[in-house]
Amino acid sequence: MTAGASYHGNDFYCDVAIPHPDRLEVVHNSARVLAFHHTRPFWAVHVVVVPKRHIGSLTTVGDEDEIDVRELFGVVQAVARDVEVEHGAAAVLTNLGAYQDSKHLHVHVHSGGRRD
Repeated sequence: MTAGASYHGNDFYCDVAIPHPDRLEVVHNSARVLAFHHTRPFWAVHVVVVPKRHIGSLTTVGDEDEIDVRELFGVVQAVARDVEVEHGAAAVLTNLGAYQDSKHLHVHVHSGGRRD
């Protein structure tokens, strides 16, 4: 079973991804940040980057989150650069509120067309 195949909670990252990176196709794994290929990709190339410490969303980031968010965006930049070089284009996206299925700050780096 792949990570997330039948997950129905509200924080996939804290509940599944971060404690079980061995179930994922990992791109980056450090003490503060995990990046991996999305378990249910929406685009041809779809990588998710998350802080390992729970932060609710971009709009809840506070001063106490600075170190985690700095590293998060450093990894987003590196992943986006690699995707852009390899595929010719990359987009970076985060969702908020009702658009945010998993209530944990995460950033999508994607390229290519939508998958069916």
